[in-house]
Amino acid sequence: MPPHKMDFRTAVEMVISKMREDEDPSHKRLREDIAHPSKPARDVLPGFTRVNKTGVIYVTSRAQEEGYYYGNQEWANFGQGAPEVGRIPGAEPRPTQLSFEEDANEYAPVTGTKTLRQKIADLYNHRYRQGKQSQYTYENVCITPGGRAALTRLAAAIGDVYVGFFLPDYTAYEEVLSIFKRLVPIPNQAHKEENYRVNSDRLRHEINEKGLSVILESNPCNPTGQLLEGEELKSRVQVARETKCTLIMDEFYSSYVYTSDPSEAKTVSSAEFVEDVNTDPVVIVDGLTKNWRLPGWRVCWIIGPRELIESVSSAGSFLEGGANSPLQSAALPLLDPEYARKDVIALQTHFKSKRDYILERFKSMSGIKVDVDPQATFYIWANLSDLPEHIRNGVRFFEECIKEKVIVVPGIFFDVNPGKRRELYNSPFQNYVRLSFGPGMDHIVKGLDAIERVIKKFQQKE
Repeated sequence: MPPHKMDFRTAVEMVISKMREDEDPSHKRLREDIAHPSKPARDVLPGFTRVNKTGVIYVTSRAQEEGYYYGNQEWANFGQGAPEVGRIPGAEPRPTQLSFEEDANEYAPVTGTKTLRQKIADLYNHRYRQGKQSQYTYENVCITPGGRAALTRLAAAIGDVYVGFFLPDYTAYEEVLSIFKRLVPIPNQAHKEENYRVNSDRLRHEINEKGLSVILESNPCNPTGQLLEGEELKSRVQVARETKCTLIMDEFYSSYVYTSDPSEAKTVSSAEFVEDVNTDPVVIVDGLTKNWRLPGWRVCWIIGPRELIESVSSAGSFLEGGANSPLQSAALPLLDPEYARKDVIALQTHFKSKRDYILERFKSMSGIKVDVDPQATFYIWANLSDLPEHIRNGVRFFEECIKEKVIVVPGIFFDVNPGKRRELYNSPFQNYVRLSFGPGMDHIVKGLDAIERVIKKFQQKE
């Protein structure tokens, strides 16, 4: 194994297990680089710095060293942040071939095609704004080439302000909140005793006490699977309105909702509680990636006040230039309300069965527990603290799992730490891992069998 790869894993291990006293010089230097990324990086071109891997990329790269590759049927990948993309029972058919006019070879507008923007606005109005005077139009929608592009456009348009975010949350927020130096990221922890949700009273206090101008939050939450809906979500939007703090809601899992019968085709969005679409400080990010199970299309969107859409569109002109034109046309029929409704029913039925299977299997595995059952998403936030001592730590558990050809993501990667401003020696997420039930059921069964072997192996040693 190349020394620099071994050292990096060792450095992460040291961070998590607090091994600071007996570090050799190379380990100390690596730890300093991780803690102070502004220092010049070694083995990189002059003037450049090393960019850390996100959690999913790190675990995938590490597994590849042990023989994993995409499509390898010997492995089960609980680390993947994408849903299975094949046909599921009851799902509407999706395009498998493309046909388009010659002019679709031209650049699409940086904002996206007007037709697709209006189609998205119409779907949100149908789902969440029937009977409301204020309605979304194409001017409230911007198309982006993926969710990360939506987040980077938003970050580029944020001014010199404090931006609040919650822990644990989506790993990619760390780099997005790091590279745009004008904004100052402020973390707020969501506690398991509060079901990993920050209530609106506490949010109002945080905004007023810390002078926050923007809140970035995933709802439903990746990785805990918790959900704000109904009065709780309405109160969240009201706090944003009253405090004049912009709420950026990452709603990429808004169709993976398990709090009602799938036949209701219930989806959740803060759009339901916006009063005026052009003045309320609420911004929504979503796309085809998760809710339509089309991650490879890279067609996503930002919804918000008209002036904000103009700003993020300008940002897109120098960041990535916009989404591809042919797939914007292909997306149109997928956004028809009736098509979307039937697809949601199939999605919730299928993914809820996978969630329930994993939760039942965990109950039979001594030592793994779930603090709060996921109400949404396709993730399970697993607590390892009752396992044998060696595998209570998320990174060590991950390392033992890949020996059995199964991938999980250590919880510490969701302790979002922009700019490495905080020490993570005492991270509250050392004893957690995130498992995805995005893969098909055959992979889930295979992966849980492997995890069970890991646990039994170390229980026998005690």
